[in-house]
Amino acid sequence: MRIGFLQLRPRFGAVRENVRKAAALLDKMSDAIIVLPELFNTGYLFRNGAELAELAEKVPGGYTTAEMQKLAKRRRLTIVFGLAQKHKGAVYNAAVCATPAGKVEVYQKAHLFDREKLFFARGKALKVVPAGGAKLGLMICFDWIFPEAARSLALQGAQILCHPANLVLPYGQEAMRTRCIENRVFAITANRIGSEHRGTMDLTFTGGSQIVSPAGEVLASASDRSESLRVIDVDLAEANNKNITPNNDLFADRSPALYGALVRRRR
Repeated sequence: MRIGFLQLRPRFGAVRENVRKAAALLDKMSDAIIVLPELFNTGYLFRNGAELAELAEKVPGGYTTAEMQKLAKRRRLTIVFGLAQKHKGAVYNAAVCATPAGKVEVYQKAHLFDREKLFFARGKALKVVPAGGAKLGLMICFDWIFPEAARSLALQGAQILCHPANLVLPYGQEAMRTRCIENRVFAITANRIGSEHRGTMDLTFTGGSQIVSPAGEVLASASDRSESLRVIDVDLAEANNKNITPNNDLFADRSPALYGALVRRRR
């Protein structure tokens, strides 16, 4: 199976420009699962809720999803990409999965980072999507710091964690290697590069997009400065084998009765 990432430098607010650039780069590919960054079409650093609402789109029906659907069908791609989703009077930081067959699935980010809490509604469900002959676990950026999220997706059968990101903290990529080891799954982290300066706000994104194996090995990666499209072949059977030793199965050896504190809110 062919899987990959497209690492980009979006220009804030330039939706059509950002989408056209991504589509042009991906038009060289076919028959693969490709992950794009979080909020790849808009940029990240919204000044206020009104600005976010103006740039958010419906799924399906919005410009970005329609263009990605066309590309997915034309090039036989499964594309996972991040955008701001208008849905039932709220706006969500979403990951959309578009398939060659025209199917669209949406995951709404559950773990909001910093100022995202000011503008985005919080998602209420994790999602595993069957696509391209694989089971894809959808997660977004800051979800990486919660091991419960990746474990829940793996327990639902995810073989590949598809992880659109706008990482700014220095250890997200390294933590995703651990998420793969903990769950014996592949992970595709598609990060962005560059900086955004909006008034008094300033963020620099870390790049370093990567594909990681169930053993925690980095199979492909990008720098922190350049746009990059990387696609490799992997054997999904590696993600189905949960044996750590001949006598240890990663999931069979769990003791859920001991883990109650993991799902209780801290007071």
